[in-house]
Amino acid sequence: MNETKVKILEAVLTEFKKKGAKFTMDDVASDLHMSKKTIYKEFNDKEEIFDALVDYCFDSIKEKEAEILNDNSLSTVEKIEKIMICMPDKYRDVDFRKVFVMKDKYPQIYQKVQNRIENDWEDTIDLIERGMKEGVVRPVSIPVIKAMTEASIEKFLGETGSDGSPSYGDSLQVMVDILMRGICA
Repeated sequence: MNETKVKILEAVLTEFKKKGAKFTMDDVASDLHMSKKTIYKEFNDKEEIFDALVDYCFDSIKEKEAEILNDNSLSTVEKIEKIMICMPDKYRDVDFRKVFVMKDKYPQIYQKVQNRIENDWEDTIDLIERGMKEGVVRPVSIPVIKAMTEASIEKFLGETGSDGSPSYGDSLQVMVDILMRGICA
């Protein structure tokens, strides 16, 4: 991806943090001090930008996962915990619940997000299996863990957050804690 596209996607992400999908291309152009025409040379429309942004964000998550996998200072359990809620620092303050609002206006983009959540589990599955072999993770059904995690993430995306519910990131942390330690005291 060229440098201009990356700058545009970063600006879109900044605007998405502030306004969700309701930002305008004027907002993005203003942030970048460039014309909308320049933006439209790189992307045909807002939907194409969102499509590229999904890949850009999930690719960044995969890069962060690779860092976790290659961090020899972490135990298998620590790697599992971190990889299941993996989020690059630049996305920590993004309210991903705003993605759910896009479900009606941009259903293909929302479907792409769901597909990315449901795929690329190989590294996580390998870690869980390694944990079972090491005896630090009890034998569990990996398809059940995967389904529980996917369903939780989808549910968190659907929460509005206006009722005082925890943030998306906090919800993920609680989910992983419950998955890893159960609910018993």
